[in-house]
Amino acid sequence: MEISLLAIGTRMQSWVYEGFETYKNRLPRHINLQLTEIPAGTRTAQGNVATAIEKEGEQQLRRLKPGGLVIALDETGKQWRSTELAGQLQTWLDDYSQVALMIGGPDGLSEACRQRAGQSWSLSRLTLPHGLVRVVLAEQIYRAWTILQGHPYHRS
Repeated sequence: MEISLLAIGTRMQSWVYEGFETYKNRLPRHINLQLTEIPAGTRTAQGNVATAIEKEGEQQLRRLKPGGLVIALDETGKQWRSTELAGQLQTWLDDYSQVALMIGGPDGLSEACRQRAGQSWSLSRLTLPHGLVRVVLAEQIYRAWTILQGHPYHRS
């Protein structure tokens, strides 16, 4: 199964890539976690933010693979406990060969991305830096897998 993280923003600090890779590499081979970075739309003092969001969304939607589950990372989404995420991961493993997680840019996801998503997931009510979200997602997917395996990494 492939889990694609479609993230707006490029050129993150090195700790972001290192953290993401750390948890990606801990996953078993049958769970292929991939990061696709999409450049943020241009924002200027006179520019239209809505246009930038729309263009970012178009780029994300173009990268979706047919037949997969699409999940929007959004502040209004459902918050899962790690054990609930493990249940979600089991469903993904059972029912899908492709899951796409979409992270919006500095102004969020486009409405088209929100509408295309089958689920909406919020990591926290806090606003998190985009780089940190990538690391947290990778760690939580790894944690969910360890819960499914009965591995002691997660402690209730």
